[in-house]
Amino acid sequence: MTTQTTSTVRGYRTVNPATGELIRQFPTLSDGEAEELLARAHSAFLTWRETPIGERVRLFGVFADLLEANSDELARLESLEMGKPFVQSKGSNRIAASMFRYYAENGEALLADQELEIPGFTRAVTRREPIGVILGIEPWNGPQYQAMRATAPNLMLGNTVLLKPASISAGSTSYFDHLFDEAGFPPHVFQTALVSAAQISGYISDDRLRGVTLTGSDRAGSLIGEQAGRHIKPVVLELGGSDAFIVLDSADVDRAATDAATCRLRIGGQVCVSPKRVIVTDDIAEQFSTRYVETFRNQKVGDPFDPDTTIGPLSSADAADDLQALYQDAVDKGATVLVPGGRITGPGAYFQPAVLTDVTPAMRLYREEAFGPIGVIYRVDDADAAVALANDSPYGLGGTVFGDFDEARRVAGRLDTGSVGINSYLGAPIQFPLGGTKRSGIGRELGVTGMDQFANIKTYAIA
Repeated sequence: MTTQTTSTVRGYRTVNPATGELIRQFPTLSDGEAEELLARAHSAFLTWRETPIGERVRLFGVFADLLEANSDELARLESLEMGKPFVQSKGSNRIAASMFRYYAENGEALLADQELEIPGFTRAVTRREPIGVILGIEPWNGPQYQAMRATAPNLMLGNTVLLKPASISAGSTSYFDHLFDEAGFPPHVFQTALVSAAQISGYISDDRLRGVTLTGSDRAGSLIGEQAGRHIKPVVLELGGSDAFIVLDSADVDRAATDAATCRLRIGGQVCVSPKRVIVTDDIAEQFSTRYVETFRNQKVGDPFDPDTTIGPLSSADAADDLQALYQDAVDKGATVLVPGGRITGPGAYFQPAVLTDVTPAMRLYREEAFGPIGVIYRVDDADAAVALANDSPYGLGGTVFGDFDEARRVAGRLDTGSVGINSYLGAPIQFPLGGTKRSGIGRELGVTGMDQFANIKTYAIA
């Protein structure tokens, strides 16, 4: 994911990527203000951890209602700051609300004591207990969804959260502070933290901060992981992805092509778990490519607030320029262009969706994550070649396999990824633990596993 890393944060400045116009600048906190934020979060934890689960459940329900009631304003802010079509921004906010409903409905069961049998003891239980203040460092591509994905499991567990948004989408995330207050949460259990890279390092070294979760680039993950390791702090890193979408001879080819293209283009292709590499067996490659290409050609690039727009601008001019460099490198080195695209001249960070094939290891696109609307189709001889190509990546976030169920299941079992969908694109549903292998990161978010990452899993044994 090409999100800004903590080492290059230069302040919080939101620019409308559809026009290039400055929206707002937010001051970075002074060192004294950053310290006060952490002190308040720690003090709030001492009370919040004792709040009965029933009360947490009630507050989660109220907050979910408020997210839905404010969905238009939340979506407007998100589309304005990062260019996502308004209807997609509203969809992201619905998912954020559903996270809080999920934990409201399942929190008691997820946090229930687990009975154990230990020789010599009459009763033993394992219990998930909160550990303290958690720092969430979140990206711009789904600023509200990502922020709540880090927040919901931790608040239900009893931790408190400091949330550092991406520097280009601070307005979207900051809106949550007053919603938590309006919902009736105790003060300071959630706080937006507009902090600098040096202040993040100071937080990680402070004993009051007990864990860090980051969604971003593998470079950012490497920096944060190193600092967390130095101070023996648990860390979750949800990083880049170059997910493979494998289509076997036995697949429903038209359905696979439509799913692969539609999911690749969601949020303009700026999604970690987007199916960025399509791998198709030779016998069905022509049929697949025809349908895949058709979907790419039928996109409308334009104003994110136009209801007919399917692809808005990329998040920034820099993001569009970086993607153009990847695209041009592949074209210059001999990739076949099935759908021509690229950076659109004029105001805004617009990029016309493109489809390439015959991409080789000599091209940057073969190894690097294309964070935008570029589809890449690879042709292979058979399932074995598809698996080898899929795993020939530094990333291992998710994957998809279409084909006869038994064959698709066997192929799925050989993929070195954190998740895989069989005959359907999986994405990142709120019920399952999201995370990957290799340079896609460590740890998991959501589900009960999302709580376990920052829980003291403590056993009580009674003789």
